[in-house]
Amino acid sequence: MTSSSIRRRPRRGTSHLSVRVLLALAGGLVGVVWLVLPATTVGGAAAGGADRPVAGAVAQQDDEGTSDVDLVMPALAVVAAAVLAGYGFIRRRRRARGRTTPGGAPVQAAEPPAGELDERARALLVEADDWVRVSAEELGFAQGRFEGEDLAHIEKAAGVEYGAAVEPFARALRDAAAELAVAFRMRWQYEGGVPQEGAARRHALAGIVGRCQEAGRLLDAQAAAFDQLRGLEQGLGEGLGHALVVAEGRFRELAGRTGGADAALRELGERYGPSATAAVAGHVEQAKDRLVFATTRLNHARQSADSGDNERAAARLRAAEGAIAQAAVFIEGVERLSGDLATASALVPAALTGGEAEIAGARESLTGVGAPYPDVPPGELRARVTHADLALASVREELTAGRPYDPLGLLRRIVRAVGPVAAGRTGVIPAAALLCARGAVDGGDDVVATHRAAVGSEARTRLAEARRLLTPPASLADLLAADTLARQAHDLAEQDIRVHGHPADGPTEDINGLAGALLGGILTGGDPASGPPGSFGGPRTRGRHTGGPTGA
Repeated sequence: MTSSSIRRRPRRGTSHLSVRVLLALAGGLVGVVWLVLPATTVGGAAAGGADRPVAGAVAQQDDEGTSDVDLVMPALAVVAAAVLAGYGFIRRRRRARGRTTPGGAPVQAAEPPAGELDERARALLVEADDWVRVSAEELGFAQGRFEGEDLAHIEKAAGVEYGAAVEPFARALRDAAAELAVAFRMRWQYEGGVPQEGAARRHALAGIVGRCQEAGRLLDAQAAAFDQLRGLEQGLGEGLGHALVVAEGRFRELAGRTGGADAALRELGERYGPSATAAVAGHVEQAKDRLVFATTRLNHARQSADSGDNERAAARLRAAEGAIAQAAVFIEGVERLSGDLATASALVPAALTGGEAEIAGARESLTGVGAPYPDVPPGELRARVTHADLALASVREELTAGRPYDPLGLLRRIVRAVGPVAAGRTGVIPAAALLCARGAVDGGDDVVATHRAAVGSEARTRLAEARRLLTPPASLADLLAADTLARQAHDLAEQDIRVHGHPADGPTEDINGLAGALLGGILTGGDPASGPPGSFGGPRTRGRHTGGPTGA
């Protein structure tokens, strides 16, 4: 893309060219006068007589020596040439200093300061992460349009193979997510001091910005076609009507699951220790809050569609879909934790046995019987064995105390204590580490997904790195690191939410779940009366579906 500075350069060049042409003509005129005037003078002397005294005088002076005219004209020519050369030299120096084209010196003032570039990279990481998340949510509703129905019959009626029609958008989303993953990886390395050189670090920041922009471009390129596929502006008999049916069906399903999640959470609180359910405290209430917002927007969407205002109906439907998607995250978080706690409770005894086997093997290595630890000095290995033994003893004591405990917490303590001495003698320790790490990553992702407007780049970067470390084949060290990073991301996200504050604090009342929608980034504008809902796409297309005021 041609920059504005490059586009303006030819006009400046035209003005300078006219100046140079005038100067060249002036110099040429001086040269012509210099050449012609002596010849005219000599010709006049030859033809002169008594009636041409001036020419005769000049001819007489030519015989005696060089005339004054012959000295003045060369001097004028030399001065003109010097002026032209000086002007050209000054112009070249100025042009070289301001040149931004290849071959010229870069303009230092045009490069943003390192701090400004760093802030831009942070902001774009957050924005690109939101683009991908929101696009995935709406794509899920588009794909769910034909769930539980006769797909072949509907495709025949619509005249399109729906699975093939959806694939370009799913592929664009995958490609955008891949670009974003690379950007987060670069950011994590940058925060770790890689690279070290100043110029290379600036280049890394520019690379992060470029990757995020490319993710947005990939989504923007498919946004218009995606809108055409959904056809939400086509009325109740077409895309909008089908989409409303899908959204209302998911709403009813989640409303039913909310009661079950509430009962399950109370049961978990009675069976396990308080720390076991701390990660999902308040999830059921927040799910209900999102569903209140969703039902309000669904009702308004129906009313707008009935009155023929399909554009406003589509905008309100998208806002309802975003709230439904976040309510599902809250409910699924409770259900997932319930399953993880049950799995961890059954795995703790096996992990204790496996941990004891690892410790025994490490002790044998210290006596020269077992396999050696070439990378660990004997003194350090002995300290690790002692620490692991004490940790396992503490876990056994808590298990036999008869009080409610946190199975995932105990499993995490076993894994962290035994990990430094583990040598792969048993597979239960890596399995326990995977359960803990995956649960931490999923829990951190839930917080980011449901509080997009508040969570910054630090939490998202650590979460992305933790997710990358879970990619198979993940070593025990990778799993331990992923668990640590995910828990850090969760804490940073909670801190961002506290700093951000409640969107409805103060004189504004939280009506119909609006505050939760703003905190969750469902409405992308701060003004509830005009903020457009999130939709499939990147920065150029994100706010295209305003539909007029989206408030009640």
